[in-house]
Amino acid sequence: MGIITATSSNDWVCPLKVTLPDFSKAKILVIGDIMLDRYWHGGTSRISPEAPVPVVNVQETEDRAGGASNVALNISALGSRVTLCGITGQDEAADSLSKLLDSHNIQCAFDQRAHQNTITKLRIISRHQQLIRLDFEKDFSLQSGVNLELVSELVSQHDLVVLSDYGKGTLQDPQSIIQAARKAGKPIVVDPKGSDFSKYQNATVITPNQSEFDLIAGSSSSEEEFLSKGQTQRETLKLDALLVTRSEKGMALFEHDHEPFLQPTQAREVFDVTGAGDTVVAALATGLASGLDLKTATQIANLAAGIVVAKLGTATATRQELLNVMLQHQPLSQGVVTETELLDLIQKSKATGETIVMTNGCFDILHAGHVTYLKQAAALGDRLIVAVNNDDSVRKLKGEGRPVNPVDQRMEVLAGLASVDWVVEFTEDTPARLIGECLPDILVKGGDYKPEQIAGGDAVMNNGGQVIILDFVDGVSTTKIIEKARG
Repeated sequence: MGIITATSSNDWVCPLKVTLPDFSKAKILVIGDIMLDRYWHGGTSRISPEAPVPVVNVQETEDRAGGASNVALNISALGSRVTLCGITGQDEAADSLSKLLDSHNIQCAFDQRAHQNTITKLRIISRHQQLIRLDFEKDFSLQSGVNLELVSELVSQHDLVVLSDYGKGTLQDPQSIIQAARKAGKPIVVDPKGSDFSKYQNATVITPNQSEFDLIAGSSSSEEEFLSKGQTQRETLKLDALLVTRSEKGMALFEHDHEPFLQPTQAREVFDVTGAGDTVVAALATGLASGLDLKTATQIANLAAGIVVAKLGTATATRQELLNVMLQHQPLSQGVVTETELLDLIQKSKATGETIVMTNGCFDILHAGHVTYLKQAAALGDRLIVAVNNDDSVRKLKGEGRPVNPVDQRMEVLAGLASVDWVVEFTEDTPARLIGECLPDILVKGGDYKPEQIAGGDAVMNNGGQVIILDFVDGVSTTKIIEKARG
């Protein structure tokens, strides 16, 4: 059996060769077991006279979204629009959850029932230690599951459906939801629960962890056996794909007519795995709803999981954090670039919050003055772009016999400087159009100019950027070097 791996090295380098799509265009419906995680914090200084237990003086309370609510939070953190549907009570806990989720731009479509309690998990914490957890819940499975008429109406309004099953009874009939989604042409991602996955047949993809997978397929004595079982389970369940999350082993993706794709773990440091599964489901769903294929969406989910396990407590990964991690593992190329390549690099660089500096010139014979000037320009930001006059424009500016060095050689020399990130040629008499396309944060020019006199300066300033004038090194110029060489 062939196996596709992202890399054979333990020092994983992100293999993504794509730009993150606009997640904000995706509309995702999350259906599942909604829970409220409640934390009461306080000091403890004595033992109760009524029983041998500590007395906690509660000084701080905190409510967090749990269960399927946390999946919705993760989707919202990535920038997509999300609706959460599930069973709650008509109680204070449901009101608290609704306010919390609304503050994160999550649309609530609760199936509220007077005879039910919203599932609430109360943790009493003192000195960073959990003393006890109190669960308030009725088994929804004793009643009917989520309202299927409500679900069918919501499915038609969204691009993708997520089923977040915690085994509390909201998803008593997942097949009806899966069939409704399939009929509407909507992909459906399932975070499964239990030892019977047949109820999730015909989903687009399900995402069990290794323990959940072993529970339904049996433990494997070798990697080959595991891969074989993965393909078999995918076929048996009639899934488009099966994604198994494997903790320190990363992820394994099984698709129809594809070899297994093994994705090594991205996490460098693991502080807390709480909620990592929710993040995987959320990122995978967001990627698919935004038009990515399963393999690319899996890689993004792996990146997101690596971000959240490096945080304490239940956490989310943002689009900005994803961009930052992608840039760490796949550094932007440097050197001589075309205008098209430059604009793409600027977009990626700005997305990570970097400051772009740009300057321009002929740089016919590179000398100490140029080197000092470019170092000073580079120190103003994170990336330095040097736009270079082509040979015809140098000839117009400097006269016949110039340039001494053709443009390709001038650019290569500039690209070799540690201070310079990208070098690009421009063919017009001035770089005004190019600067207007690039819109750097800072435009730098050397010499005795006023900002309004500098080509492209108005476009930069109108965009909220700066124009900065730097002094040239006295007594050093290309013209003087040429005159001296001619004797």
